[in-house]
Amino acid sequence: MPDTQVREKTPVDFWFDPLCPWAWMTSRWMLEVEKVRDVEVRWHVMSLAVLNEDKLDQLPEAYRWLAGPKGFAPVRVVVAAQQKHGDEAVGKLYTALGTRFHNNGEGPTREAIAGALADAGLPAELIDHADSEEYDELLRASHADGIDRVGQEVGTPVISVPGADGAEVAFFGPVVTPTPRGEDAARLWDGTLLVASTPGFYEIKRTRTAAPSFE
Repeated sequence: MPDTQVREKTPVDFWFDPLCPWAWMTSRWMLEVEKVRDVEVRWHVMSLAVLNEDKLDQLPEAYRWLAGPKGFAPVRVVVAAQQKHGDEAVGKLYTALGTRFHNNGEGPTREAIAGALADAGLPAELIDHADSEEYDELLRASHADGIDRVGQEVGTPVISVPGADGAEVAFFGPVVTPTPRGEDAARLWDGTLLVASTPGFYEIKRTRTAAPSFE
């Protein structure tokens, strides 16, 4: 008789801000991992605007807009879409936003957000939430849920998975360019879980020498 047992997929919780090109590439890597490992990504927002709102004097002037209204706009729209159209809307809208912001080079403009809503099949009126604080409490709660798992010294993305003993393993990153595909994606995933689940392990890092490559 055929084996009809269906293996339960491992949930992977992924926190992102659509503004971040590095998180965007990591998110596309996770979609590759879904094809080659029994994992299922659950998308959540975090916010560079929230992360940096008390650090304006430490940010280069060119990045201070991140903590202002323009920095809040994309995640506000994503949270509104989630509240009105369910969790499934989050991943679809993130893909549409990231494609326009990063791959197409449109940047986080209001026009790009409106276009992403159309691409994701979501109502155009959600753009009104770009300037609304209606769901900011939920946005901040989602941000805190992710960032509290790894500490305040990191940014986006944050990934959380069940470890080998059932305890949560959460980590920042991996930061990689370009996005690994196929078995390369699988090897990076396996290695990332290996080091992240090692007791006492905290960090591997080197200086980035390449810009994001959206291949």
